[in-house]
Amino acid sequence: MTDQPMTSSDDPAEAPLDGAPRLYTPDALTERPTWPSVWKGLRKRCPNCGNGPLLRGYLKVRDHCPVCREPLHHHRADDGPAYLTILLVGHAMAPALHIGFVVWRPEPLILLTVLGTGATALTLFLLPRLKGAIIAFQWARRMHGFSQTETT
Repeated sequence: MTDQPMTSSDDPAEAPLDGAPRLYTPDALTERPTWPSVWKGLRKRCPNCGNGPLLRGYLKVRDHCPVCREPLHHHRADDGPAYLTILLVGHAMAPALHIGFVVWRPEPLILLTVLGTGATALTLFLLPRLKGAIIAFQWARRMHGFSQTETT
């Protein structure tokens, strides 16, 4: 037996571009189910164990899970949670505005106050949950450095 690393195949067409052989680590072979991870992220929990808190503030992501020590600093949520929040709140408030106006015919200031308060509350509720879901999706799909294993 030789001490050479195990590669995916000996076909040169499947070799990585940098010339280094592809190593199969046990972590690279384990499957990360997407939807259970996203569900954990929606609950603002660690996508790996589901027990540790994902956020340490309203939107600040922890560097690692305090329970399972899974590194979480690789995330690249950026503006995705804000866009999804705007999309969902807009699609919820537009029919509410129409139905509220047609059914009850309230004064415009009352309608604006009620729907403005509802939109603000829904936005504040959804934003951290959608950020958790996006981070969990990235973790499950091994995006942005989540595929690398770290030892501490």
